[in-house]
Amino acid sequence: MKIKPIVVERQIVRPGDLLGYVEGEQSVSFMLYPDKNVYVKENRVYSSVLGVVVIEDDGISVIPLEGFYIPKKDDLVIGTIVGIGLTSWIVDIRSPYKAVLNGSDVIEDFNPIQHDLRNYLDIGDQILARIVSCDRTRDPVLTIKSRELGKIIDGVIVEVKPSRVPRIIGRNKSMLNILLEYSGCNIIVAQNGLVWVRCSDKERYDAVINAIKMINDKPHMKGLTEAVKTYLQNRLGGR
Repeated sequence: MKIKPIVVERQIVRPGDLLGYVEGEQSVSFMLYPDKNVYVKENRVYSSVLGVVVIEDDGISVIPLEGFYIPKKDDLVIGTIVGIGLTSWIVDIRSPYKAVLNGSDVIEDFNPIQHDLRNYLDIGDQILARIVSCDRTRDPVLTIKSRELGKIIDGVIVEVKPSRVPRIIGRNKSMLNILLEYSGCNIIVAQNGLVWVRCSDKERYDAVINAIKMINDKPHMKGLTEAVKTYLQNRLGGR
């Protein structure tokens, strides 16, 4: 089925938004394409989910936003190296778009003939990075040129829904400050729904991870901030 889109690549659409038309003489009264998150009604193609448009050679699909992160310039993210080219790494940032980390950002006087990127970051390595540029025409570009950024070599990464990040940080960092103060752990919350936790012992790891999961699972719970504080106090006491 050939589709003529009226939307653009990477456009965010809502359920019921018109995406395009079936071309040719083919008549489609109604057809559902759950694998593509679209449906066709009277030769018109609609999105069935809130998501990001992907234009294909002969069709169109939508990647759901639930559970995904939409990158923005200056965001702090945690990513995993999933590909290596001659001049850059491809990084998974839990987004419909893969990110790029250029070799010149990591290696001084970078020369692709002399430097093998695998000697610096390999497949599966995780990094704390910041997005330096991002738009609809190209994949996000990352940097790790800062003292607090770079390869993650210790601690635990906790996954949460990206939509829960503001709740985990809290107004004026109120929730994050409670997590830090009452756990005694080092905690970095990335905008793409990954939390980097470093603690001095297993008991503290378990306590702070459970507290983060509590916030992720019950973001609208009345008195959540106080509940997290009480939990950490009871679990860890004055240790």
